[in-house]
Amino acid sequence: MDQIIVTGNGPLNGQIPIAGAKNACLTLMPATLLSEEPLTLTNAPRLSDIRTMTTLLQSLGAEVQALQDGQVLAMSSHDLTSTRADYDIVRKMRASILVLGPLLARFGHAEVSLPGGCAIGARPVDLHLKAFEAMGAELDLRDGYVHAKAPAGGLQGGIVEFPFVSVGATENALMAATLAKGTTVLKNAAREPEIVDLAQCLRKMGAQIDGEGTSEITIQGVDRLGGATHRVVTDRIELGTYMLAPAICGGEVECLGGTISLLAAFCEKLDAAGISVEETPTGLKVARKNGRVSAVDVTTEPFPGFPTDLQAQMMALLCTAEGTSVLEEKIFENRFMHAPELARMGAKIDVHGGTAKVTGVDKLRGAPVMATDLRASVSLILAGLAAEGDTIVSRVYHLDRGYEHVVRKLSGVGAKIERVKEQ
Repeated sequence: MDQIIVTGNGPLNGQIPIAGAKNACLTLMPATLLSEEPLTLTNAPRLSDIRTMTTLLQSLGAEVQALQDGQVLAMSSHDLTSTRADYDIVRKMRASILVLGPLLARFGHAEVSLPGGCAIGARPVDLHLKAFEAMGAELDLRDGYVHAKAPAGGLQGGIVEFPFVSVGATENALMAATLAKGTTVLKNAAREPEIVDLAQCLRKMGAQIDGEGTSEITIQGVDRLGGATHRVVTDRIELGTYMLAPAICGGEVECLGGTISLLAAFCEKLDAAGISVEETPTGLKVARKNGRVSAVDVTTEPFPGFPTDLQAQMMALLCTAEGTSVLEEKIFENRFMHAPELARMGAKIDVHGGTAKVTGVDKLRGAPVMATDLRASVSLILAGLAAEGDTIVSRVYHLDRGYEHVVRKLSGVGAKIERVKEQ
């Protein structure tokens, strides 16, 4: 098993290219199941989760080819052989549930295992299933699988009102509704850029969608969808992560491909903490304004609020801020598992339920730490960049699910970081 060793090495300077969005790509890939014609995605990230989704689609009989060093995915579902997504694949990643809507809409039936993924809370699929029921589907949960069946004439348009915002349920319902008979309205829908990206891709395939990016999306079902070529939107979570590197270490880094519109609430918090964010023709230039960063309070919220997927990384920054910060996690329970590991590096963090109080210290100290989930793993690397001595991060396989070439990208701006085999 691999480890990453980070040695605090002073300010960072240079450019970091930001990849296509993992969460967008994992949603766009199942859209191929909606059509017999090819779907090609460009700007795809090269991650283990993308390989897992590739394996899942291929198990259904879809053709998936990774071209141009994996940054182009050429897919075709013209000759599917199965509508059953098996546990052995689905258990590795929660996004696997997103094949259910397309399969149900196009073929009228599907069997999909209940999914797995990071251990950051329950994240039930109830909202997905309620959306399909609103379109007339019959659902039966048995033996760890969702057995779904559409009415004889296919899924029917309906009103889907989510009791709380769910990105995955919005995505699944949106894809299913494109082939449903009549009009479907998704109320209290998620507004994330990944939802907008999916709607734009589906529209290229011939879907009739209005309102993406707002809390109400209207879909007029069509008889069939065609093929398309679509560029995956920039990964706003990778963007925010690398924006925090110069914020923690000092220096000036330009994140190529970034825009403030992807992370407006996050950028506001950086500004309050004393971090300058400037749009350039090619991305975002980030630098610490002067001296030590200031404490700020953070509450995670659905988009356009502060992203839960940047909470762990922001905590790493605030560990060395002047003053006390309060972070409130309102999206997922059990998402402060990185706090004890940061404490091993000298951070002062007090966690009570969904709230963490962080009192900044002058300096963190390198220590052996263990990654507990995807975002926690990179927060420990960020902390290590600002710590005295060596930080050894174990269980970095989590990192490979969401960040491509971390060592290369950070080394390219002056970080002292290497990946080694565990001794």
